[in-house]
Amino acid sequence: MEQKRNSFSGSIGFVLAAAGSAVGLGNIWRFPYLAAKDGGGLFLVIYLLLALTFGFTLLVTEVAIGRKTHQSCLTAYGKIHKKWGWLGPISSAVPFLILPYYCIIGGWVLKYCVTFITGQGIEASGDGYFTNFISSPIEPMIYDVIFLVATCFVVYRGVNKGIEALSKVLMPVLLVLVVGISIYSLTIQGGAENGNRTGIEGFLVYVVPDISGLSVKDVFVVVMDAMGQLFFSISVAMGIMVTYGSYFNDKDNLMKSVNRIEIFDTMVAFLAGVMVIPAVYVFLGKEGMSAGPGLMFVAMPKIFAEMGIAGRIVGCAFFIMVLFAALTSSMSVLEAVVSGMIDKSGISRKKATLTEGGIALILGILICMGYNIFYFEITLPNGTVAQILDIVDYFSNNILMPVLAIGTCILIGWIVKPKTVIDEVTKNGERFGRRVLYNVIIKFIAPVLLFVLFLGSIGVYK
Repeated sequence: MEQKRNSFSGSIGFVLAAAGSAVGLGNIWRFPYLAAKDGGGLFLVIYLLLALTFGFTLLVTEVAIGRKTHQSCLTAYGKIHKKWGWLGPISSAVPFLILPYYCIIGGWVLKYCVTFITGQGIEASGDGYFTNFISSPIEPMIYDVIFLVATCFVVYRGVNKGIEALSKVLMPVLLVLVVGISIYSLTIQGGAENGNRTGIEGFLVYVVPDISGLSVKDVFVVVMDAMGQLFFSISVAMGIMVTYGSYFNDKDNLMKSVNRIEIFDTMVAFLAGVMVIPAVYVFLGKEGMSAGPGLMFVAMPKIFAEMGIAGRIVGCAFFIMVLFAALTSSMSVLEAVVSGMIDKSGISRKKATLTEGGIALILGILICMGYNIFYFEITLPNGTVAQILDIVDYFSNNILMPVLAIGTCILIGWIVKPKTVIDEVTKNGERFGRRVLYNVIIKFIAPVLLFVLFLGSIGVYK
C-alpha cells in the first residue's frame, strides 16, 4: 500500500492544500466575531502568542506523525504506538461528524453567493431572510447536496488531480479577494446617520487592545476563546493534518512548510477581521460587533445593502471568497475520512468517497430537518442553546477534539517522547528552531491548557 500511496508534488502543493484546509469558515466567520467580542487587539495579541507556541506545537506534531507513518489519521497513531491506536478512531470520528454540517453551512454560503450574483442582495439584508431560508424544508437541502457533490468530486479525483490542483487555483484567488475586500473595508466612510464613522476608526477598534474594566476572569475567557479558535484556524485535532502529512514528501523541509502554513493562516485570519470589523463598525457601531455567529449571514448583508451599488459588488466578492474557503476546508475534512477508509480496509478511493458522501448526505438531511420538522431546543453543558447541528458541532469540537489533542500530547510528550517528532522533522538535516519550546509545550503547557479548555467545554465553569 505504501508504494501506491499518493503524495503532493512538492512542498508548495502541500502548503497550499494544508493552508486551504486551515483557511476556512473558522477563520472568515468565527475569528472576526470572537475578536469583536473579546476586545479586538487583546484577542489578537493572545491569539498570535498562542499560534506561535501552542498552535505550532500541535501542527508540527500532527504533520510529523502523518509523514513518519505514511498513514491517515485512522491508522497512524497505532503505528506510532500500538497501545495508543485508540486515538485513531477518535481522530477519524471528528471529520466524520464535521463533514455533514460543514457542507450544510457551505450550502448556506452558496445560497448567499447565488443571491448576490443574481442581484438580490437587498432581499438578503431583510429581517428574517436567513431564518426563513434555513428553516424551509427543501431549499437548504438542495444547496447542501450541491456543495457536498462538489466536495466529493474533488476528493474523488485524488490528492494531485483533485485536492492539490484545486488548491493551487483557489488559494491565490482567495488571497487576492481577501486583500482587496480588506483594503476597501478600510476606505469606507459613513454618513451623518452613522455618526460619520470611518473604516480606519473601526480598524483601530479591532487592533488596539482595550483592557479597561477587564477582570482576570475576562482575560481568562479571551485566552480560552483564542485557544479554541486555534483548533478551527489551523485544522488540528481533526485528523486532517495527520492525513495531509502522510502525503508530504520525505525529502521536503517539513519545518519550513509548517512555518508557511502558520504565516498564511494567521495572515488570512487577521485580514478576515479587517474585512468585517471596520465595515460593521461604520454602519452598525460597536453594538453591531456583538452580532456573534450571525455576523456573516445577518449583519454583513445589511452592511452591503447600506453600501449601495458598491455593496452589490463587494457582497459578491465576499461570498465568493467565503465559498472558496469553505470548499478547500470541506474537501480536507472528507479526505481525512476517505484516506482512513482506504488505509484500514484497502477499498478504492472511488468506493470510499461514494460511501462517505452517501453517509454525509443522509446525516446532512437529518440535520437540515433540525430547523423545521425536527426542531427542538436544548441547553448544552457550556450554556449554549442548541439544535441538532449545534449538538453535533458541540460533541465533535468541544468533546472529541480536546480529548484527541490531550491524548496526542501525552503520547508524544511522555510515551514515545518528543524526540520521535523532532527526529522526523530534522531527518534531512533541517534545523528545529523552537526545539526547547516544543519540548516544554508538548509535555507540560499544552496538556494543562487543553484540559482547562475541556473543563470549560463540559460546563465545569461558565
